[in-house]
Amino acid sequence: MALWRVTTKRKKLCNGIMIEPNMTVEVVTTGTNPVTSNRGQAVADAFMRIYGIDAVKANILNLSDLDVVKVK
Repeated sequence: MALWRVTTKRKKLCNGIMIEPNMTVEVVTTGTNPVTSNRGQAVADAFMRIYGIDAVKANILNLSDLDVVKVK
């Protein structure tokens, strides 16, 4: 299992959802990048759980909007 820290890079307003820079969630996966695997569902779930933000609707589940770092 791998722990990933996913952080937003910039301010963005999309579909009425405001994303601020440096919003961070942590996700545990089996070892692959959580943004590119399983269409980013683990990351979307974490943003919904922590910030109440629908990351799919906000269109941020991509590597140009998110910084992904493997912690462990």
